[in-house]
Amino acid sequence: MPDRHQIQEEKGTQDMRLKKWLGITLAAVLSLSLLAGCSGNKGNNASSSEPPASSNTGTASNDAAADPVTLKWALWDWEATAYYQPLIDAYKEKNPHVSIEYVDLGSTDYMTMLSTQLSGGADLDILTVKDIPGYANLVKQNHLEPLKKFMSEQSIDASLYGGTVEQIQMNDEVYALPFRSDFWLIYYNKDLFDQAGVSYPTNDMTLEQYDELARKMTSGSGSGKVYGAHYHTWRSAVQLFGILDGQHTVVDGEYDFLKPTYERILKQQEDGIVMDYATLKTSSTHYSGVFYNNSVAMMNMGSWFIATQIEKVKSGESQAVNWGIVKYPHPEGVEAGTTLGTITSLAVNQKSAHKEAALDFLKFVTGEEGAAVIASTGTIPAIKNDEVVNSIASVDGFPADDASKEALTTAKTYLEMPLHEKSADIEVVLNEAHDSIMTKNATIDKGLADMNTRVQLILNN
Repeated sequence: MPDRHQIQEEKGTQDMRLKKWLGITLAAVLSLSLLAGCSGNKGNNASSSEPPASSNTGTASNDAAADPVTLKWALWDWEATAYYQPLIDAYKEKNPHVSIEYVDLGSTDYMTMLSTQLSGGADLDILTVKDIPGYANLVKQNHLEPLKKFMSEQSIDASLYGGTVEQIQMNDEVYALPFRSDFWLIYYNKDLFDQAGVSYPTNDMTLEQYDELARKMTSGSGSGKVYGAHYHTWRSAVQLFGILDGQHTVVDGEYDFLKPTYERILKQQEDGIVMDYATLKTSSTHYSGVFYNNSVAMMNMGSWFIATQIEKVKSGESQAVNWGIVKYPHPEGVEAGTTLGTITSLAVNQKSAHKEAALDFLKFVTGEEGAAVIASTGTIPAIKNDEVVNSIASVDGFPADDASKEALTTAKTYLEMPLHEKSADIEVVLNEAHDSIMTKNATIDKGLADMNTRVQLILNN
């Protein structure tokens, strides 16, 4: 899903800006027009006037389970998303009395539109949460049902989500649970390694070992040059190596800890181990292209690229037909499998008229049953148990080696942009300073000082 991540990474500040002028004045208009014009049920309504009894998977009582219930699910890109309908079908199989109607608010400015709908009193029950800044905004507006007590009553184990649930707590409470999770991996070209006579990367590499391997794999010149590694122009492709030790975040307001990371990456750039950032930026080179045409031996990128690479190999667009993945490289002393990620979560409208049924649906989608359904569509869910890993690894075109399958299991996932009410404004500064450092328009020290000063002003305002 490179498009989704690019929106989060390069356009993630738009929701916060647009919210200021959209405002509550749109609520009266949009709450009716969008619900009427954008919702649909695609045959999801229960058709029987006397619904059969069923074993309910969640919180509703047996009497309540006998009554028809219609839940409205706010989401984006219904037609383009493979797992929505299978999730609904799987849930209805166990709960035939429940109908799910979707309300597609579109991917552009989704969180702003959702906030406007809820402020206008729209009768939404289930809410898909697209990003962390939008989540924080909905919590502050008191739109989301608290879940900590529900999780305790339903014995929902937060540890199944790789540490992401703890990272979205606000006011010692949880208001959403992840059901999708993309995380960063290393993609590598097996043919290039074989030609160089170099052993493949492993699932337990330190950052220093990754640097050494990238240097070994760099060869040639001109159009035939092979670069040992590749960093796309997103700041996350470089900066976030610095937070893998769990000691810092990118919203702390103090960024001197990033100096060793920038020193390593810029040295690789100076030595010709990786492509020049400024050239990549001005030419708008996409990371997929350099991997497809066998120009890079290794590349750090998100798990969304797995499905794309499989598809492009089948279509012939990707010449990197013999490829694999391994876990993200980590600092010395940090557990292998520690990585970075983004999550998509599910929440319940605090004003839902069908709160128990909505909570039950949330439990299903975000739980192990929902994870299995999501994985069956070739998408990576938030819970990655053995069944999920086996399902993804069995997808036609997934690398057949054991190391690639093992790479799907993570130890700890740190959110790319952690929960903070001013995260959107902070990200603007980080992006600008990153660009200045990587293009050498600013020294590392000057760029980091700029981050420190400007972010502190945001935090203290």
